[in-house]
Amino acid sequence: MLRIAIILIVVCILFRWAFRKWPWEMLNAKPTRSQAVFNARKLLRVEQGASREQILAAHKRLIAMVHPDKGGSNAQVHDANDARDLLLDELPSRGADLPRDDASPD
Repeated sequence: MLRIAIILIVVCILFRWAFRKWPWEMLNAKPTRSQAVFNARKLLRVEQGASREQILAAHKRLIAMVHPDKGGSNAQVHDANDARDLLLDELPSRGADLPRDDASPD
Protein backbone atom coordinates (compact mmCIF):
# COMPACT_ATOMS: atom_id res chain seq x y z
CA MET A 1 0.00 0.00 0.00
CA LEU A 2 2.86 2.37 0.83
CA ARG A 3 4.47 1.54 -2.50
CA ILE A 4 1.31 2.57 -4.40
CA ALA A 5 1.10 5.86 -2.49
CA ILE A 6 4.72 6.68 -3.30
CA ILE A 7 4.17 5.85 -6.98
CA LEU A 8 1.11 8.12 -7.09
CA ILE A 9 3.04 10.96 -5.49
CA VAL A 10 5.88 10.58 -7.97
CA VAL A 11 3.45 10.46 -10.90
CA CYS A 12 1.73 13.63 -9.65
CA ILE A 13 5.05 15.43 -9.31
CA LEU A 14 6.13 14.35 -12.81
CA PHE A 15 2.77 15.46 -14.19
CA ARG A 16 3.19 18.85 -12.51
CA TRP A 17 6.69 19.16 -13.92
CA ALA A 18 5.62 18.20 -17.46
CA PHE A 19 2.35 20.13 -17.78
CA ARG A 20 2.79 22.92 -15.19
CA LYS A 21 -0.50 21.84 -13.59
CA TRP A 22 -1.50 19.27 -11.04
CA PRO A 23 -3.47 16.32 -12.44
CA TRP A 24 -6.67 17.36 -10.65
CA GLU A 25 -6.47 20.84 -12.20
CA MET A 26 -6.97 19.22 -15.61
CA LEU A 27 -10.37 17.95 -14.51
CA ASN A 28 -11.83 21.46 -14.34
CA ALA A 29 -13.48 22.15 -17.66
CA LYS A 30 -12.98 25.57 -19.18
CA PRO A 31 -16.19 27.42 -19.93
CA THR A 32 -17.33 27.10 -23.50
CA ARG A 33 -18.77 29.86 -25.63
CA SER A 34 -22.29 28.52 -25.14
CA GLN A 35 -21.83 28.69 -21.37
CA ALA A 36 -20.55 32.25 -21.69
CA VAL A 37 -23.58 33.19 -23.81
CA PHE A 38 -25.89 31.60 -21.23
CA ASN A 39 -24.22 33.57 -18.43
CA ALA A 40 -24.43 36.78 -20.47
CA ARG A 41 -28.16 36.26 -21.04
CA LYS A 42 -28.61 35.57 -17.36
CA LEU A 43 -26.70 38.70 -16.39
CA LEU A 44 -28.62 40.95 -18.76
CA ARG A 45 -31.89 39.06 -18.12
CA VAL A 46 -32.79 38.60 -21.77
CA GLU A 47 -34.29 35.59 -23.50
CA GLN A 48 -32.60 33.46 -26.10
CA GLY A 49 -34.20 35.12 -29.11
CA ALA A 50 -33.62 38.69 -27.88
CA SER A 51 -33.21 41.34 -30.54
CA ARG A 52 -30.47 43.93 -30.72
CA GLU A 53 -32.76 46.57 -29.24
CA GLN A 54 -33.74 44.30 -26.33
CA ILE A 55 -30.10 43.54 -25.57
CA LEU A 56 -29.14 47.22 -25.65
CA ALA A 57 -32.10 48.17 -23.43
CA ALA A 58 -31.22 45.45 -20.92
CA HIS A 59 -27.59 46.61 -20.94
CA LYS A 60 -28.66 50.18 -20.33
CA ARG A 61 -30.83 49.11 -17.35
CA LEU A 62 -28.01 47.04 -15.87
CA ILE A 63 -25.44 49.82 -16.30
CA ALA A 64 -27.79 52.23 -14.53
CA MET A 65 -27.79 49.88 -11.53
CA VAL A 66 -24.10 48.89 -11.39
CA HIS A 67 -22.44 52.15 -12.40
CA PRO A 68 -19.74 53.25 -9.91
CA ASP A 69 -21.63 56.51 -9.31
CA LYS A 70 -24.61 54.43 -8.16
CA GLY A 71 -22.59 52.24 -5.77
CA GLY A 72 -21.44 49.62 -8.25
CA SER A 73 -17.92 48.82 -9.34
CA ASN A 74 -15.83 49.05 -12.49
CA ALA A 75 -15.70 45.24 -12.65
CA GLN A 76 -19.50 45.05 -12.80
CA VAL A 77 -19.56 47.60 -15.62
CA HIS A 78 -16.91 45.62 -17.52
CA ASP A 79 -18.92 42.40 -17.02
CA ALA A 80 -22.05 44.10 -18.33
CA ASN A 81 -20.18 45.45 -21.36
CA ASP A 82 -18.65 42.05 -22.08
CA ALA A 83 -22.08 40.40 -21.83
CA ARG A 84 -23.56 42.97 -24.21
CA ASP A 85 -20.73 42.56 -26.71
CA LEU A 86 -20.96 38.76 -26.60
CA LEU A 87 -24.71 38.72 -27.14
CA LEU A 88 -24.51 41.26 -29.95
CA ASP A 89 -21.78 39.18 -31.55
CA GLU A 90 -24.05 36.11 -31.38
CA LEU A 91 -26.83 37.84 -33.33
CA PRO A 92 -27.12 36.75 -36.94
CA SER A 93 -25.72 39.26 -39.37
CA ARG A 94 -28.53 41.38 -40.81
CA GLY A 95 -27.09 41.65 -44.31
CA ALA A 96 -25.70 38.16 -44.68
CA ASP A 97 -28.82 36.66 -46.24
CA LEU A 98 -29.87 39.68 -48.30
CA PRO A 99 -28.89 39.88 -51.96
CA ARG A 100 -26.25 42.43 -52.84
CA ASP A 101 -27.17 45.40 -55.03
CA ASP A 102 -24.10 45.07 -57.25
CA ALA A 103 -24.82 41.42 -58.02
CA SER A 104 -26.39 41.38 -61.44
CA PRO A 105 -27.74 38.29 -63.18
CA ASP A 106 -25.65 37.15 -66.15
